[in-house]
Parts: sequence; structure tokens; C-alpha cells
Amino acid sequence: MKIKSMVIFWLLLSFILLPVTENYGQDYQEEIQIYRVKTRDGNEFIGQITQEDDEKLVIATEKFGNVTIRKTDVLTRELINSGQMKDGKLWFENPQSTRYFFSPNGYGLKPGESYYQNVWIFFNQFSFGITENFSMSAGIVPLFLFAGAPTPVWLNPKFSIPVVKDKYNVGAGALLGTVIGGGGAFGILYGVNTFGNRDKNITLGLGWGFSDGEIANSPTITLGGMIRTGPRGYFLTENYIINTGFETFGMLSFGGRRIIGDVGLDYGLILPISGNFDSFIAVPWLGLTVPLRKK
Repeated sequence: MKIKSMVIFWLLLSFILLPVTENYGQDYQEEIQIYRVKTRDGNEFIGQITQEDDEKLVIATEKFGNVTIRKTDVLTRELINSGQMKDGKLWFENPQSTRYFFSPNGYGLKPGESYYQNVWIFFNQFSFGITENFSMSAGIVPLFLFAGAPTPVWLNPKFSIPVVKDKYNVGAGALLGTVIGGGGAFGILYGVNTFGNRDKNITLGLGWGFSDGEIANSPTITLGGMIRTGPRGYFLTENYIINTGFETFGMLSFGGRRIIGDVGLDYGLILPISGNFDSFIAVPWLGLTVPLRKK
């Protein structure tokens, strides 16, 4: 009971103390099409394309005025959702809006969208959006690089259903893994409820772990959340209550996500909570999310 109370208190306190961006993108005219144009020399311009022909385009920017760019110099041109603009600034898309540090929420990847996630070099996972409601991830910890050590691999199918658009999503899935070179099957079956939109939400989930044909009698409880703090930043929290059958312990985590270019940098601390610990323990978290294809 003490662990459950601490997790709930931690999560509620995090959302109370952080600034909430309620009017995100509401003050920009939706009828104006805004583009993000990257050039081959590494420059980036954001604004309305006012002129265009076969050889060049003219983009009206707030910072540089009208900029003429030759078509041969354009690397990418991306239409920006009006909701991403606030006070003339681009609020970059969350490169991993379907997860917190690791645990999933009720949102799914869009069809054709994909990304690569790496945590502390060794954890590697690729995720792909297949349909509007189904995505798939595949991961590996390549321990075979060290004298052929046993190597964990896994698949993570996930279904996502929007019950009330941008307000309430449910998700269900499984982590299905095995250890190549030793060990048997392992994983978790889970379901999640997410309240809020992709930029500000809270998730309650239940998961049943299994290993070698045996499934846990009691579920693991998860409480996670994220909130937008600025054009490139998020606050993240991810928390667990785990019952092994012999003891109940918790894991609290808090940190952030910084969007650098199109890449997401996740950082934070994981705090295990147990009556068996006599001292304070904090494990750092550092991960990268690299979009492979955006839809």
C-alpha cells in the first residue's frame, strides 16, 4: 500500500508542478499553409511559399523575410500542421509520441511511420506503423558480440483504438521474446488506457509477465505521463508497481525528452522502491529516438 501511494503521489505532483500549455497552436490561422524547407547546405527555413516555378521557390519567413531558393538546392520540403505553430515558432513533432521512456501508451504509429530507438547503446528497437490501428516493433540486445553470449530478441505487436479523438485512447499488445543461445520464451501481455492528446497525457496500464509457459498471478501496474514544456521539450514520467509473488516493489522515473533536429533525446532517473533497500538508488536513463520515416 505504501508503494502504491508513493507512485500515485509522484505522478500527480509532477503534473501539478509543471506548466501546462492549454492554448497550444490555437492562435494561428489554419488556412495559411506553412512549410519547413531544408536545403542541401544545412539551412532550414520556415514560412509560407509565396511563389514557385520549375526552377525556384520563394518562402516568406518571419526571421529572414522573403528567401529565394533554387529547386536544385532543396533537400526536403515538409508541410507543417498549423497546430505545430505558436507565436510564429515551430513546435516540433514528438518523435516517439506512442511511448514514454519504454512503456507504451494508447496511441499508435501512423501507417508508414517508423523510428529506431537506442538506449545505452545495447538496447535496440525498430518500430513500424502498419495500419491506423496496428504497429509492430522488433528489438535486440546484441550480446552475441561478446564471445557469443546469449542474446535477447523480441517482437512487440500493438493495437491502438481512438475511443474519443485526442482525448481517450486504448491500446493492447504483447512483448514476445526469447534468448538466442540459451533460455526460453519470455514477455508480457498488456493493456493501457490513455487520457489526453499526444502532447499531454496520462496512462494507466496492466501487464501480465510470463516466462517458460508460466504467467504471473498478479499484474504489473503502470502509471505514465508526458507533458509538453516548449517547442522542443517534454517532461516524462513512467512508474511501475510489480508483484513477484514473493514481494511487491515499485519503480519511479522522471526526466525529459529534448528534440534535437528530428531526433529525440530521452534522459532521466529510475528510482527503485523496496523495503529491502537500505540506501537511495538512482539509475540514469539515456536514449535516442531517430525517425526513419514520417507520414
